[in-house]
Amino acid sequence: MPSGARMPHQGAPMGPPGPPYGGSPAVRPGLPTPVMEPSRKRPAPSQQVQQQQQQQQQQQQQAVQNRARNAKRRKMADKILPQRQKRKLRLYISNTFNPARPDADDSDGSIASWELRVEGKLLDDPGKQKKKFSSFFKSLVIELDKDLYGPDNHLVEWHRTPTTQETDGFQVKRPGDVSVRCTLLLMLDYQPPQFKLDPRLARLLGIHTQTRSCIIQALWQYVKTNKLQDSHDKEYINCDKYFQQIFDCPRLKFSEIPQRLTNLLLPPDPIVINHVISVDPNDQKKTACYDIDVEVEDPLKSQMSSFLLSTANQQEIASLDNKIHETIESINQLKIQRDFMLSFSRDPKGYIQDWLKSQSRDLKLMTDVVGNPEEERRAAFYHEPWSQEAVSRYFYCKIQQRRQELEQALAVRNT
Repeated sequence: MPSGARMPHQGAPMGPPGPPYGGSPAVRPGLPTPVMEPSRKRPAPSQQVQQQQQQQQQQQQQAVQNRARNAKRRKMADKILPQRQKRKLRLYISNTFNPARPDADDSDGSIASWELRVEGKLLDDPGKQKKKFSSFFKSLVIELDKDLYGPDNHLVEWHRTPTTQETDGFQVKRPGDVSVRCTLLLMLDYQPPQFKLDPRLARLLGIHTQTRSCIIQALWQYVKTNKLQDSHDKEYINCDKYFQQIFDCPRLKFSEIPQRLTNLLLPPDPIVINHVISVDPNDQKKTACYDIDVEVEDPLKSQMSSFLLSTANQQEIASLDNKIHETIESINQLKIQRDFMLSFSRDPKGYIQDWLKSQSRDLKLMTDVVGNPEEERRAAFYHEPWSQEAVSRYFYCKIQQRRQELEQALAVRNT
């Protein structure tokens, strides 16, 4: 059995505080040296200040771009990969009994006692770093028989704190020579936090325990399905009889729902296990096993995130992006060719006519041709009623243009 931590009496933190979690500090890149002209040995003071300001602006822009790029890659990993996955955590509960020894030198050996062990591990854990058993729980409470241990000593509690040191299991030792009924209350550490819904809201949405964002999304889905959104003012929701019973108002803004949910969300129910601590020598080797569904991070997500954020893989990622764009462009070209062949095979004559018309329109756009050359080459086009007026306007424009040229020539000669 792996070494576990003994659980102290109620309320006391378990074990010495562990080192705070932390990572390596971010390294700030140094400022690049100013680029100087070959004819100068050093830049002028004003020019040097201007160069430093430009360099700082470039660095700030680069930092913003890097943050945006990294955030985009993180979002890409979040969309492609599942956030968390369900796994089975197997819980082992066992105990040992130490009978009293009258010839024992120490006081512990002269008194009969039992020791309860609570351990667990993930089934088929693919991760390289095995998660500690206590990392799955927010708190663990063991309630012993109050008649045997009194109202002040019948509870054994462990609660997570920021300085909690993770452990592979818990051990509880108490004096006694009779079997003890106990109840284990295990509160899972949900990430992100989950809440138990008010019974009325749970019946309405069909959800018992879920995250706040999923609850709000389910409410919005209910609003859309039942068409509760105000048709004139989209910001408001016209409550039906169920909404009125829950939120106690006939009309409300959807932006008010997160605040109103505070009184409707409760802590999730703990996992309750009833167990008997046996002092019978024949039961010493018996171990109770329970399987609990827990959520763990997908190991592929962390690998993907580290790959996307690694500077060593930037060039490879850029090369893969280029290949993706080239492949998409090739697929589009092949699709155009395929559509051309399919259309031609269905109606060769009609397709050729449509194609010639399309080519004619494209030719006009490319050559900036105004009008219709096919009609203008026929004599009947110039016998239309508008032709006489068009000729008159043409000659009038030419006369006005010639007059302006003469006036400009006379003005130059007179000066």
